[in-house]
Amino acid sequence: MRPTYKTIVISDLHLGSKGAKAKEVNQFLKTHSCHQLILNGDIIDGWQLKKGGSWKKKHTGFFRAVLKMMDRFDTEVIYLRGNHDDFLDQILPLKIGKQFSIRQDYMLASHGKKYFITHGDIFDSITSQMKWLAYLGDIGYTFLLWLNKWYNQYRSWQGKPYYSLSQVIKQKVKAAVNFISDFEEKLAELAKAKGADGIICGHIHKAEIKQIGDITYMNSGDWVESLTALVETHAGEWQLIDYTTFDLQKELTDIIWADSSLPSKAKVAGI
Repeated sequence: MRPTYKTIVISDLHLGSKGAKAKEVNQFLKTHSCHQLILNGDIIDGWQLKKGGSWKKKHTGFFRAVLKMMDRFDTEVIYLRGNHDDFLDQILPLKIGKQFSIRQDYMLASHGKKYFITHGDIFDSITSQMKWLAYLGDIGYTFLLWLNKWYNQYRSWQGKPYYSLSQVIKQKVKAAVNFISDFEEKLAELAKAKGADGIICGHIHKAEIKQIGDITYMNSGDWVESLTALVETHAGEWQLIDYTTFDLQKELTDIIWADSSLPSKAKVAGI
């Protein structure tokens, strides 16, 4: 069976933290496949695990889903370190077999274009130089995610869909808006300096695809708040998938009919 996409990029799962949406990302991987899967940082939340976070069965389930994809579709997996899984610095770079590698960053060449892929914390002076302050900020962010969890539980009781309260709060705070804009500009400048046509990152938990001058800026978002992924079609087109809005039944149907080894819809319908 042909994979549904050429490339899938996901980041900021924060496995090991209370806010991780492991069940949702596992479901996503069961219904989407690719030739190349890029795990762009903060997949494992080492910070939360150090502070007493818990590793659950569904967190291990994520890596099982990745291994199944590698086995079934011969998917190449590239794991790039983030600031929350910076414990990987001790073993970088590492290659395991032909299909799995752990790196600092990666240059993706596709359809005549080059995309520099990095988690995005490279320009975060708080993360890289003042870790004690970063940990302090992480406590406030953890509270925001706790608030988001209970708010959505209330919405669920009301029969309403998931709503990222934490994302809305961040968009209303001027300092956060200014930080995001500055972040995007700096990453675009980095891509240009690397001779790339685009930049792919994560880190700030804000999914985006847009042009900044001559550079295509893409952010895969996260699986704590927005539940999004970046995908590249076989034609070389990049898209954002929002798990909270995608139709699972339609996705499964499309995947089944996309398999050329199965009979056509017309044949099944008796036409």
